[in-house]
Amino acid sequence: MLDVYNHELRLYADPSRVVVRPFHLAWQANGSAPSRAQRLVDEVLEMDNMAARAQLELVLRDFEERHWQTRRVFMTRYEEIQAQLQLKTGDIGDDKRQLIGAYFCHEYSYAAAALMNPSVVPHFDQSGMPPGSQRILMSLRAVGEGHISSVAFREGIITDKGDLKLAAEPPFATAADTHMGEDEMPDGPVTVHRHTDSTISGTVIFPITPAQRNGLEDLRLVKFTHEDGKVEWLGTYTAYSGREIQSELMRTSDFRSFDLVPMTGSASRNKGIAIFPRMIGGQYMAIGRQDGENLFLLKSDNLEHWDGGDKLLAPYYPWEFVQIGNCGPPIELDEGWLLLTHGVGAMRKYSIGAVLLDKDDPSKVLARTPEPVLAAADQDREGYVPNVVYTCGAMKHGDMIFMPYGVADSSVAFAFVPVKALLELMQ
Repeated sequence: MLDVYNHELRLYADPSRVVVRPFHLAWQANGSAPSRAQRLVDEVLEMDNMAARAQLELVLRDFEERHWQTRRVFMTRYEEIQAQLQLKTGDIGDDKRQLIGAYFCHEYSYAAAALMNPSVVPHFDQSGMPPGSQRILMSLRAVGEGHISSVAFREGIITDKGDLKLAAEPPFATAADTHMGEDEMPDGPVTVHRHTDSTISGTVIFPITPAQRNGLEDLRLVKFTHEDGKVEWLGTYTAYSGREIQSELMRTSDFRSFDLVPMTGSASRNKGIAIFPRMIGGQYMAIGRQDGENLFLLKSDNLEHWDGGDKLLAPYYPWEFVQIGNCGPPIELDEGWLLLTHGVGAMRKYSIGAVLLDKDDPSKVLARTPEPVLAAADQDREGYVPNVVYTCGAMKHGDMIFMPYGVADSSVAFAFVPVKALLELMQ
């Protein structure tokens, strides 16, 4: 097996990472009775001011040190409720407003169950970096209560000596917001916004639409350069409703606002589409798995629509006999397109391999690794889903491939793979 340098850093699930999220009640009135929301507001309004202040102090004693700008969050939530219920605000003091807001919020531990399946791209801000070093931006699949997946981010730096330094997580995380009204249930394309005072490392993107209800899974980030030179960060992910899956596309140019767009076409009904970082021959291209077993090359004139595809690779070696899939967007090298793959073998053991595709015609497979580049072993075997190593995207850094990867659906590790040695391993 290839000599891979594994960095000592590991990231783990952390139940202490919590955000405040809206707590929704049914808005409709039951016959002639007030709605649940209106009844709850009325209960607070009927309190005398001292009782309301005392109740608010109890809430703040429990939660103010656990969240960022808690009073402002409660006030913002009150304003949403006020607009929905058309409350008259003149005689409602700040204590009651904040208390009403608190009743319509709840705390959510977004990474309590698992942290896994990362992808990484060059950061949009490379200012001040010494030669040989670069900032990175990493996405992570965070799994919380109800096994609901969301997208978290971490920023960091990788150096010319193969060292990795992640920016410290802020003490408080914030959820990206749609800026939509309380009574609006978005369906289809939606835009979410990072809070103006929140860092990227402190931002979490939660499911918004019915199609996403049970999770945003396995974001595959890519820094995409359009033919006019414009740069955009794209990410394909699986939206899971609890019954059905749908491929969707995240688009952002600044990591402040994120367009979440359902993809169309027959290929979008499957998981794991990974987009090439530029057009080839005037077409967008991607790698997908149409049948749950083989890899397909997809072509399109529209980043949001993917049909059909031609079979590119089938399982060949014993460590991938069950199925193969991509491990993120192809990486451009002088020698061709490096596509990291995953293979599933006996006992459902996942391993990571690699394929080299022709740079001008990616339908041509030039070589592939007969042995895994990385496989579950020793301490990497144990976890929520044992015997799995998996990545959703790596990047070239000097003469190395920097690859964050998930371990047993329970933690995230980091590897540096020499490009030359990787190519020499291929046949």
